[in-house]
Amino acid sequence: MTARPGPREAMARLDEEARARLRRAEHPRRVEAQLATLADEPFSRDDWIYERKLDGMRLLVHRHGADVTLRSRRHEDRTRAFPELVEPVAEHVPRDAVLDGEVVAFEGSVTSFARLQGRIGLDNPTRARATGIAVHLYLFDLLHLDGHDLRGLALRDRKRLLRATVRFEDPLRYTPHRNRDGEAELQRACDRGWEGLIAKKAGAPYTGGRSRRWLKLKCSRGQELVIGGWTTPRGTREGFGSLLLGHHTSDGLRYAGRVGSGFTAAALTRITAQLRRLERPEPAFLDPPRLRDAHWAEPDLVAEIAFTEWTRDGRLRHPRFKGLRTDKDPAAVVRERP
Repeated sequence: MTARPGPREAMARLDEEARARLRRAEHPRRVEAQLATLADEPFSRDDWIYERKLDGMRLLVHRHGADVTLRSRRHEDRTRAFPELVEPVAEHVPRDAVLDGEVVAFEGSVTSFARLQGRIGLDNPTRARATGIAVHLYLFDLLHLDGHDLRGLALRDRKRLLRATVRFEDPLRYTPHRNRDGEAELQRACDRGWEGLIAKKAGAPYTGGRSRRWLKLKCSRGQELVIGGWTTPRGTREGFGSLLLGHHTSDGLRYAGRVGSGFTAAALTRITAQLRRLERPEPAFLDPPRLRDAHWAEPDLVAEIAFTEWTRDGRLRHPRFKGLRTDKDPAAVVRERP
């Protein structure tokens, strides 16, 4: 096996311009994740790269000496939820590093957020392992290395250092990319049943927050929405009939429709218990639906929803529940627009 260069040797191999962008820095306790903006059309440009859009949960990975911490994009500690990732990170990642990636579970050859649901809410390593749901960690960016802040480097240089300094063995996986032909790559992604692609400007630095230097190219529509209530179940169904969904605007929470499909029996039980604790007498929506069997909830839960399109009056068409998102701030959920 060819020996990998150490962090200092890898950084020394960068060209002069890239080395000039390196900044000495202590290990950061908190890093703001860079987020992608929805794009309306695929495109091909030589100064962009195209990565697979994974249907999982974002993780910022900190290795600081002997300590390994996995944090969500909301800075919540998820280390205990994914104990089988800790040892590989400690073994294969440099001792002073911060990486950006996504933890996923597979359904066949496709990443499945619905399957990952069985792991996200757990905070007990023994219970997490006992689920039998295998997870993998795809890494796509390197933000800090050996006392240096890398966020000012071009993306290509950061990925070059990531590839050079981390040993990728399961469950750690490198996120590959393509350098051109965005339209053709998106079509191939959709043919394989993927979520889509993330297009990234290859020469850009890493900046926290929403950015137009990272763009989402989706195969089908979907986004996060806030749960503002539920309806009474009918027939033999238990828990609730449908979830009442909304998104924030400058005026407040707007109703976007309801979803009643995509729930497993376990999800119905778990979400019902959470909704009961959040029940409130009046709706949080500015424009609540007129439903006789509606119950209202504090808008503190976020659901991942797939759908075919938005109607002219701002409602979801053919929505389907995919899972709860504990890594998203409900107050930041707005309608995604290309």
